[in-house]
Amino acid sequence: MKKSIIIIAAILMAGFSTKVMAQNTKTVAATVATTQILAPLGLTQTSILNFGKLTTSASSGSCELTTAGARNVSGGLFNYPSSPTNAAYNVTGEKNKAYTITLPTTITVSNGTPLQDMTISALTARCLSTAADGIVGTIDATSGTDSFKVGGTLTVAANQPAAVYTGSFDVTVAYN
Repeated sequence: MKKSIIIIAAILMAGFSTKVMAQNTKTVAATVATTQILAPLGLTQTSILNFGKLTTSASSGSCELTTAGARNVSGGLFNYPSSPTNAAYNVTGEKNKAYTITLPTTITVSNGTPLQDMTISALTARCLSTAADGIVGTIDATSGTDSFKVGGTLTVAANQPAAVYTGSFDVTVAYN
């Protein structure tokens, strides 16, 4: 019986034992949160993408309009005296900040008859700030502006009907 009392006493003592822990807290004296608001980007078109006048033949061809404004024809296309122009844009925004240009993969130009549509591809840009083909420019640190030109390659089918062909495309600029 003495053993039973000792076992019961040990069980009761184990059930009533608890750990006492002190509360541990830490306070940081000053927490800082920051943000920077950038000037909104502005984009204004100053010139349209115009491949100028071309003549066709029984062979298909292409016309490249470089970002420097040079027009190069190949295949069954021939230059006709005219004044091609690059699409041109002015950009305004936060001084000394880089931005990226987003161009479409292709542009469709039409004379109103879908089976006669042509495609402009290989679009590229040349920023004044970089003086090289690419899609990244930098807003000028003094004026808060930059500009860029867009060129591309027009693909023309054999015996493409004579007409004026038009189309539209989206250009987007965003801070890096």
